[in-house]
Amino acid sequence: MTDARPIILTCGEPAGIGPELAPRALASGVPFVFLGDPRHLPEGTAWSEVAAPEQPVAPGVLPVLRHDFPAQAVPGRPDPANAPAVIEVIARAVDLAMSGAAGGICTLPISKEALKRGAGFAFPGHTEYLAHLAGDVPVAMMLASTTAEPPCRVVPVTIHIALSEVPGALTPTLLEQAIRITDAALRRDFGIKAPRLAVAGLNPHAGENGVMGEEEARWMAPLLARLRGEGFDLAGPLPADTMFHPAARARYDAALCAYHDQALIPIKTLDFAGGVNVTLGLPFVRTSPDHGTAFDIAGRGIADAQSVIAALRMAHDMAGRQ
Repeated sequence: MTDARPIILTCGEPAGIGPELAPRALASGVPFVFLGDPRHLPEGTAWSEVAAPEQPVAPGVLPVLRHDFPAQAVPGRPDPANAPAVIEVIARAVDLAMSGAAGGICTLPISKEALKRGAGFAFPGHTEYLAHLAGDVPVAMMLASTTAEPPCRVVPVTIHIALSEVPGALTPTLLEQAIRITDAALRRDFGIKAPRLAVAGLNPHAGENGVMGEEEARWMAPLLARLRGEGFDLAGPLPADTMFHPAARARYDAALCAYHDQALIPIKTLDFAGGVNVTLGLPFVRTSPDHGTAFDIAGRGIADAQSVIAALRMAHDMAGRQ
């Protein structure tokens, strides 16, 4: 562990599993504070209100930056009245991170549907809202394993769009932007001095010389050749179905994938409980557990804390490198 400033753990959707995971995240050994309403924590949680992230508390006690919500939380039943406060917590955490008061943020899961219905939330998710709060900076989403060996790190170049929209959305400009953001983040945040990137093709067998699609030959290969000329270490475009076995993963540090499921299926297969979502390109550290609100099990005390623990540890290590 490094000596970074504490991480802000945002409460996320209070009717989901986030608040019940917060006290269990103390097992991470990482200095962090919970930002949210302490009423939403599990009954019996030992917590102490703090005025600033670095204010010390007793061992085994959850430090809480209090943010009062309009309503109590009922597990599994999001209340529209709480939606604006969920959004306010995210914005407050970003302010703390950008001011230097915190080493970064780790976000517990939100419900996009609940925020849209309760507060007219205009963003597809956390990632896009954080990019907006940071000044509409270009970002990329990375999912990183913590238990798979060799490591699995994937970056979907297009994210939350219909599969039918991917060929039009996947442009040379977007892929180049994702490559540059990923290369820079691996150097700065992960301490990899010479990142090796693998780029998946859009089509089966990476188009197989135009037989199964022409994007790879028409513009992907020329783009990668140009960037190699600038010094980027790039492999591809590669057939996605042969990129994720152990020997293949050993040849690169991160894989850039054409669309959401091409990236997320392999990492969730390899490291379902220990995967971490990292937003690359922000002027502050942001991680999150690689799971959702899990309304179906919220309040039952059976949610797995492994991913949020991994996300806090990764945020702490990234903050120390920065």
